[in-house]
Amino acid sequence: MTPPRKVMVIPCSGIGKSFGTVSRVAAYQVVEEDRPGQTQLVPLALLVTGDEESRRLVAENPAVAIDGCKLACASKMITQSGGQVAREFAVLDVFRRYREFKPEGIAELNAGGEQLAAALAREMDAVVDELTGEEGGSHA
Repeated sequence: MTPPRKVMVIPCSGIGKSFGTVSRVAAYQVVEEDRPGQTQLVPLALLVTGDEESRRLVAENPAVAIDGCKLACASKMITQSGGQVAREFAVLDVFRRYREFKPEGIAELNAGGEQLAAALAREMDAVVDELTGEEGGSHA
């Protein structure tokens, strides 16, 4: 079987919460810097509003959800959009593994928040490699 073309990354859109900001910073790290050739960002808002292209991308490709809270909006919208969650990351669970990185700030994260986002991005990189069958990204 041919590996999937791209992994869709759907971060939390929780505005006003540090964990939501961590999810978005990690998503941008993976999509723009770590694995640009293997990933694509799908904004949660486009799934919520029923954007046809976003729904198609999620339905036809593996999707990774990054949820900032227990509501798990990203995971739920992937499923409601006809897709399957290939992997779900909960920022709170990642924080439990890296308690030394306490995120603070909303518009701009503190150093702990940036470090937590980087740790989450590294975990996501490994999942992208697993889902695409490519190790180390397309620019490695």
